[in-house]
Amino acid sequence: MRSTAMGPGERARALRRMAERELDIVVVGGGVVGAGTALDAVTRGLSVGLVEARDWASGTSSRSSKLIHGGLRYLEMLDFALVREALRERGLLLRTLAPHLVKPVPFLYPLRHRGWERPYVTAGVTLYDTMAMSAGRDPGLPRHRQLTRRQALRLAPALRKDALVGAVQYHDAQVDDARYTMTLVRTAAGYGAHVASRAEVTGFLREGERVVGVHVRDMETGATYDVRAGQVVNATGVWTDETQAMVGERGQFHVRASKGIHLVVPRDRIHSSTGLILRTEKSVLFVIPWGRHWIVGTTDTRWDLDKVHPAASRTDIEYLLDHVNEVLAVPLTREDVEGVYAGLRPLLAGESDATSQLSREHTVAHPVPGLVVVAGGKYTTYRVMAADAVDAAVHGLDRKVPPSCTATVPLVGAEGYRALWNARASTAARTGLHVARVEHLLNRYGSLIEEPLALIAAEPELAYPLDGADDYLAAEVVYACTHEGALHLGDVLDRRTRVSIETFDRGARAARACGALMARVLGWEEERLRREVDYYLKRIEAERSSQEQTDDHTADAVRLGAEDIVPG
Repeated sequence: MRSTAMGPGERARALRRMAERELDIVVVGGGVVGAGTALDAVTRGLSVGLVEARDWASGTSSRSSKLIHGGLRYLEMLDFALVREALRERGLLLRTLAPHLVKPVPFLYPLRHRGWERPYVTAGVTLYDTMAMSAGRDPGLPRHRQLTRRQALRLAPALRKDALVGAVQYHDAQVDDARYTMTLVRTAAGYGAHVASRAEVTGFLREGERVVGVHVRDMETGATYDVRAGQVVNATGVWTDETQAMVGERGQFHVRASKGIHLVVPRDRIHSSTGLILRTEKSVLFVIPWGRHWIVGTTDTRWDLDKVHPAASRTDIEYLLDHVNEVLAVPLTREDVEGVYAGLRPLLAGESDATSQLSREHTVAHPVPGLVVVAGGKYTTYRVMAADAVDAAVHGLDRKVPPSCTATVPLVGAEGYRALWNARASTAARTGLHVARVEHLLNRYGSLIEEPLALIAAEPELAYPLDGADDYLAAEVVYACTHEGALHLGDVLDRRTRVSIETFDRGARAARACGALMARVLGWEEERLRREVDYYLKRIEAERSSQEQTDDHTADAVRLGAEDIVPG
């Protein structure tokens, strides 16, 4: 594998190389499915380009519930195939593909009714465990266990005593979704894919009825490129319909956006050693451990407004607070909320709402020669979606191509991670960092940890915490620019780190310090630094204001009051 660094120089070279010769496949969309498609294709020996209009994972793939799970609630819908597939992928991710990024997490399901509820829930989680084991790839997560009310309250003292008569505990897994997606991109680049963020597809190249490539505009410089390829894969998620419209062909299916919002609260606001899963009148509600925080979510409402910046309204926030407070002895208030984020699920829809049921499953289509479209699905099953998309694209290439091998291709940072974890105390002693800092770095970079540590060795001041966000080191900001493709302040505070949702000021205090570190690497003049910081501050203020509005339309209008950052 070649270097996986994705600094500005690598990005510029990737754009040039994409335009120099015809590729086998160009993938449009840098979310988890697009990144996974690029990795699947390049590890089959194909020449691959991957372009994303904004930052990696800037849409749905950074705004999920951050769970890697089989979808326990889909068992109630009798969608056994989807659950089995997702559980198989969960095992692969935990054991082989990304043990440094994907971690087990326990959940407590409080039982509210005596008699019927325990056997009903037990039947479901027993089937869940059994399906995971039968998939043959489970990493040994504990099986579910039955708890009395006293046992449950010992694990989760935050629960009201009258909110449960007992409980069932089971395990799933979680991930930093944006970091995972970016690591997928780096892995694809390491195997030879040409990857470029901030590279917007403005149209498709056609020869007769066949699609033969894409027009690309570099959003940083304004330069334009024609990227030719044997097959184009549209993996743009909730933007699928808009991307398809550029081709001028009627799609075989449509993608509807469903908004899900999440709240982030400090860990000390909910006294519990386990996550929670609660049933609501519409779906389920998760309370998920997240470092020194909890994530509470989610909602599921139709969204037909701006897809780049979906807004959370006061109504959304109060819905989550009201439902989680039904079981908490000490209720959460708006003042407890550190962060709020809203994401859009790409749900498949047919021509008519009356005749089509929205689906969490995915679809791959070949609407015109030279173009493959992949849409729908769940974060957990991205690898299956990617393999299916490449399988479809391969039919249009005039040669024999090997089958997918990504089930056995670890992401960068995975190999050697467990050995380094076992040696974390000696790493701490060698570097002078506290062992907790080394653990933090290992769980973000895995066996790539020596790269940010090398930055610290060269500049010891980078070993200090980032001002205003002391969970992260200054070295991580520099590394985000030199190796992880960060080009703007929001790329670092929103996605390379999660400062924007993990601090009460939404990263306002950290913005200047973070920007100053980025300026050194990216060569920003003082005017550019000021503009980056000003935009970030205006954006978080617009988000705060939108979260005080009672309806989606007003919240959307307020959020759009902060224009997107432009370079210059």
